[in-house]
Amino acid sequence: MTDVNKLITDNIDVWTSAIKKRNSQGRGSSKKIELTGVKKLREFILELAVRGKLVSQDTNDESASVLLEKIAKEKAKRVADKKIKKQKPLPAITDEEIPFVLPNGWEWLRLGNAGSGSTGKTPSTRNADFFGGNIQFIGPGNITPKGQLLEADKFLTELGVEQSTSAIAGDLLMVCIGGSIGKSALAIEHIAFNQQINAMQPIEVLSKFLKHTVSTRTFYNSVIEKSTGSATPIINRGKWEELLIPIAPLAEQHRIVAKVDELMALCDQLEQQTEQSLAAHQTLVEVVLAALTNCDSTEDFQTSWQRIAEHFDVLFTTELSIEKLKQTILQLAVMGKLVPQNPSDEPASVLLEKIAEEKAQLIADKKIKKQKELPVITDEEKPFELPHGWEWVRFENIAKNEKNALKAGPFGSALKKSMYVESGYKIYGQEQVISGNENIGDYFVDEDKYLSLESCKVQPDDILISLVGTIGKVLILSDSCTKGIINPRLVKLSLNHSICKRFIKIMLGSQLIQDELFEKSHGSTMNVLNLGLLKQLIFPLPRIEEQQRIVTKVDELMALCEQLKARLSDAQTTQLHLADAVVENALSDQTIS
Repeated sequence: MTDVNKLITDNIDVWTSAIKKRNSQGRGSSKKIELTGVKKLREFILELAVRGKLVSQDTNDESASVLLEKIAKEKAKRVADKKIKKQKPLPAITDEEIPFVLPNGWEWLRLGNAGSGSTGKTPSTRNADFFGGNIQFIGPGNITPKGQLLEADKFLTELGVEQSTSAIAGDLLMVCIGGSIGKSALAIEHIAFNQQINAMQPIEVLSKFLKHTVSTRTFYNSVIEKSTGSATPIINRGKWEELLIPIAPLAEQHRIVAKVDELMALCDQLEQQTEQSLAAHQTLVEVVLAALTNCDSTEDFQTSWQRIAEHFDVLFTTELSIEKLKQTILQLAVMGKLVPQNPSDEPASVLLEKIAEEKAQLIADKKIKKQKELPVITDEEKPFELPHGWEWVRFENIAKNEKNALKAGPFGSALKKSMYVESGYKIYGQEQVISGNENIGDYFVDEDKYLSLESCKVQPDDILISLVGTIGKVLILSDSCTKGIINPRLVKLSLNHSICKRFIKIMLGSQLIQDELFEKSHGSTMNVLNLGLLKQLIFPLPRIEEQQRIVTKVDELMALCEQLKARLSDAQTTQLHLADAVVENALSDQTIS
């Protein structure tokens, strides 16, 4: 017989290398990645357990058929003693329903026949006497994907429990609705639970064995198959109790539970070691890249960069490390360390003088109004020393010398959804900026509304900046952009023609500026910027020619990062397929025990 421990250890690389980024982060999980290989290993162990392939069968064990008779007798006794309610008989099991063949001595059973079931209930929140006690009131969010029960946010009094549904230690709890349908845990004390959870109090069956059976991928698939609702799946208690579970002889249940505990502890070790290895790797990447940003000269940078480039295959092997590399590239760009300086380039100070002179002339000609002078940038505001020929400037200084060159979207009731029409002048919002696609969206205003909000109109090459929630995101409009206006969640910048718009986008995306934006933003529930904050934002401005050289270099290095991500994605896909193959082959191997 094949040793499952050996099967695990022989494929360590498969289990620890199959990793993917999390789509979302739920309660009880702060990790940005999912160790998919270890997750599959856990599922694999449970599948082996419930198929009778994890431990050896013993012909001396009392058959599960005898156990089922004991369950039926005990349930009848509890009904007679009025400890539980009599349930409606469940349908007989047909051959067509059975998903796989069980070992001799095992039996298939409908879940509802394994114990006494119940569905949760929430007491009236209008009655304060029901809440504030010491009995935990559990909801789906308190059950983790690994089957742990987190402490409740709400507690019931004894009176509240009478208006709810309760469970005792050893009872099985399972989420029966929503995106977390199928998550399960065992109660470890007297608790109450809400209507999104079904419970089963096992009779003559080990609680942990029952928990293992309903935690398999096979059982989860049956839950989804029997559930209703496409967007929000739900399985009622009647359908839930009709689902099939395999029952082993009681003695074998004990052996299975012990073996699963042993193997899950091994999975915990693998998971911990993998996470520690990934954390150490990420620390190494951060130290190496930090040293890069601390280089004193372009020559030092080139030497350090070459040293890193020689070890790309070792350093940048995770999405997180590649994202860190991309952010470092942007940071180096705005610090003047990414490309060499050319002394013959015209200093940025000359450009700023030209912009100021042009503005003064336009004011004198009464073509634009004189604006309030921005405060002088102090040494305390400057986060680092710039290369020769660069200047610290405020955001407003780089706008075109024209009216409304730097403008926030319309305020208050100036633009409401009731004013939208099916076609006309486009309304640009955060959906276009965050997606990076100016062509999406179907909100429009008519010509009268457009003309009344002309100060918020967009032009080709305008830079749109998001102000609310996802702040500081940037979109540069194309030459063929649709005529329209911005909504209140955006600021538009019509950039001075002498400044490279692509460099400004790089600058706004750098950690230097992003950190400053988040520091200045406010709001209790989400970050919010305003035009006043943006106007006073300071940033480094390179020589004119150097701006373009920086953009070219950033494009080159970002393309390299995308190549790294593509190779990483291919490698991760291969590892995931390999993990699936190992599991599939092992489950089909009748000799595993």
